[in-house]
Amino acid sequence: MLLVPSGLITFALALMIGHFLSEPLTVLVRKVNAHRQGIEVSFEPDGYLRETDELAQTIGALVKRNESQNADLVRKERRQSEFVSDAAHELRTPLTAIRGTAEMLQDPDLPDELRDKFERTIIAESTRLSDLVNDLLSLTRLENDNAHYTLSRVNLRDVATGVVDTLRPILNDRQANVDIIGEAPDVLGNADRLKQALTNLVENASRFIEPEGHIDIELCGLRGNSVVQVKDDGTGFGDIDPQLLFGRFYRTDASRARTTGGTGLGLSIVKTVVEQHDGTIEAFNRAEGGACFIMAIPSIEASE
Repeated sequence: MLLVPSGLITFALALMIGHFLSEPLTVLVRKVNAHRQGIEVSFEPDGYLRETDELAQTIGALVKRNESQNADLVRKERRQSEFVSDAAHELRTPLTAIRGTAEMLQDPDLPDELRDKFERTIIAESTRLSDLVNDLLSLTRLENDNAHYTLSRVNLRDVATGVVDTLRPILNDRQANVDIIGEAPDVLGNADRLKQALTNLVENASRFIEPEGHIDIELCGLRGNSVVQVKDDGTGFGDIDPQLLFGRFYRTDASRARTTGGTGLGLSIVKTVVEQHDGTIEAFNRAEGGACFIMAIPSIEASE
């Protein structure tokens, strides 16, 4: 007769243990289903059962990573949409000018002086359109091909010298006086991309100085970084947030930038290159006039 009570007790204990083990799993399943329906739930451990706490932490980590990835994807899609919209707007301007000018050239009674003027306009706008397309392609390649470029020890003074040599015809045409001052520790980077960034800074400075104006490229080491400063004695960039300068298609003076050949992408390319090298880029107006852009990239230790 004692077997019956013992069996009942065992059965009751088994039910209790089963409930104890299954209840936290049931709660966790409800949370997962709620999350799938878009309801915000917490997967923090409740201390009820160690194994389910560990499972809840794992699921919570997966949920957070998924949410982070989704947020990154949304931001990327928004940036791409804005980029396409901005690019279309910028491309429309030279195309409209070229078409309108070409239509006026069809007038057989157009005076020769106006014909020459319109032809120069078409050439200038075509050049600007070509520069804009090239900058768009450069920026796209930089952002989408970040993992496919080689790194090596780079001497920044050699990069600066190469930039000045390459830009010499443009600098001479704009009557710019350029000096390279100082030395900076070597960096681990891609010489071509760093040259592209510094080229954009120097060429940008040359557009906003007066004839016989000055551009100084100063190099130094500071707090573990190799620093390159590009200073000019031009007009500066006015009373604006310097970080705005590095946005796509941003211009402090759109009409002036168009007449000087700016595409509004040069500084954005600089920012992309510098950040790919784990560096920073800053800008400020000089008290004595002009602008200064500071590019800082982690140095290679002397023992390396």
